[in-house]
Amino acid sequence: MTSPINRPPQIFGTGLVALDLVISANPDVPVRSWAGGTCGNVLSILSYLGWDAYPIARLNSDPAAKLIRADMKRWGVHLDFVGCGPTTDTPIIIQHILRARDGSPKHRFSWSCPHCGSWLPGFKPVTTKVVEVVAASMKDAKVFFMDRLSRAALLLAQQAAENGAVVVFEPSAKSDEKLLREAVGIAHVIKYSDQRFEKVLGAMERGSATLVEIQTLGATGLRFRHRLGRGVSAWKQLAAIPAPLLADTCGSGDWCTAGLIAKIAGEGREGLVRTGSSGLVAALQYGQTLAAWNCGFEGARGGMYVVDRQLLDAHIKALSSGRFESVPTPVGGKRRPVASVACPACPQESNRGRGQSVSSRQDKARHPTLV
Repeated sequence: MTSPINRPPQIFGTGLVALDLVISANPDVPVRSWAGGTCGNVLSILSYLGWDAYPIARLNSDPAAKLIRADMKRWGVHLDFVGCGPTTDTPIIIQHILRARDGSPKHRFSWSCPHCGSWLPGFKPVTTKVVEVVAASMKDAKVFFMDRLSRAALLLAQQAAENGAVVVFEPSAKSDEKLLREAVGIAHVIKYSDQRFEKVLGAMERGSATLVEIQTLGATGLRFRHRLGRGVSAWKQLAAIPAPLLADTCGSGDWCTAGLIAKIAGEGREGLVRTGSSGLVAALQYGQTLAAWNCGFEGARGGMYVVDRQLLDAHIKALSSGRFESVPTPVGGKRRPVASVACPACPQESNRGRGQSVSSRQDKARHPTLV
């Protein structure tokens, strides 16, 4: 039995947990289905890195939810709170990996059924009914993560903060202004993309809880400022780590977030405060190195299915030292058929008539069939 001293740090999180259907740029590679969404990815990565991860979501028992549960279970993610009521249809996101004229990879997402044209199920936040139940289990949590705001998310974040956890907020879309102000008043780490936000109002201002603010800048890297010393530091920029292989950039931001959390938040808020400027820089660079490594694989977490944990450490060490040539070319892991996934809007009779599995390549448009 693991003693409390040796127990892995715990992270709880709520936000987008979805099923990613990843369509490769290589027509010979079958469609893959993986647990995804920002929250789903960050917590799955941290579980891979050795943490105890507890996502909080409203997954029902539809085919997409079963695939998410099976995938997360594979990585040791704790599923205690993924089926919080009232359950609802599981969000589904289709990622198409394409090639530009120069051969470089690019991707696009779609949220509509390729057959009936209806929107695929989207995100619905957990309700306040789950707060009391989940909060009672978060006493030892070191981190609370959120990427979609709701009243329940904020109540859980506040409880986690009162217990000494680091609250990490990664806004991925514009939120209700009132909820956003409240989130800034609770979150210790705020990370956002310059493509979505020029800035997050209130961060680092008096009355905010912000200790670290990070703005990612795409291929040029990121910039950050902090309050881990005296007052608010000046903005400092870190250049991106060059990717030794470039198959897909999707999910690299999630790897950067997970790497940062792994290095600075394992001892909760007190540990974050002790980190200091140099520790923060080292943690950000670790996250950036994970992001660069991730670019060598298709899908937001594709490398996890090819590289075991020990080999990952060797890869990251090689990348950190600039010895890119020592990083082995990824090889496709064991491929397995992908189960069919339901589009709730498609009539059942019409779906049965299509008779294709989601991994089929008979569809010339190379869309997954949702049956």
